[in-house]
Amino acid sequence: MGLRDRQGAGTKRVGMFEVILTRRKRLGWRWQVCDQSGKIFADGFERTRPSAKYHGERALFFLLSQAYLRNRSAASSED
Repeated sequence: MGLRDRQGAGTKRVGMFEVILTRRKRLGWRWQVCDQSGKIFADGFERTRPSAKYHGERALFFLLSQAYLRNRSAASSED
């Protein structure tokens, strides 16, 4: 059974995420993981830009890995 068979007539919609870094004057950097519509999935604040970039990308990776694991476990329970 293929992915299309399990999903019905259409294919699954794929969302796009991005990491946004914003300078906060002398205080540091704010990072956010957002989807296409601007909904924030994770955010935080770091003193340096490299640290903010690292934490934002780490949060994005975690978000994507959790979605993959959730889909994988749901597919294995259907078998």
